[in-house]
Amino acid sequence: MSTQTPEITLDQLETAMRDGAAVIDVREPSEYAEAHVPGAQPMPMSQLGNRLAELDRTAPIYVVCASGNRSAAMTDLLVASGLDAYSVAGGTSGWIRSGREVVTGAHPR
Repeated sequence: MSTQTPEITLDQLETAMRDGAAVIDVREPSEYAEAHVPGAQPMPMSQLGNRLAELDRTAPIYVVCASGNRSAAMTDLLVASGLDAYSVAGGTSGWIRSGREVVTGAHPR
């Protein structure tokens, strides 16, 4: 039995962000530094499995990548781990194409 990956639109993400939503970016650090959704926390796909304890289990988590493929796979991992997670359709590329604000540079440690 196959299950559908929970997914939201860019508009839904923008609304959730106004309410303080947690957004993680599963792209590689160089991609994140080039441009990312404001407030997105870098959590590269290769590290996500080892960093689950850092995630808030009491609130939805929105997962973004470049286009939606990596975020869908990582959303499935998070859901299987008992988290309320949603892949962002269109990803950072869609966010940029829609004219929304992006941030550049590495995440401050």
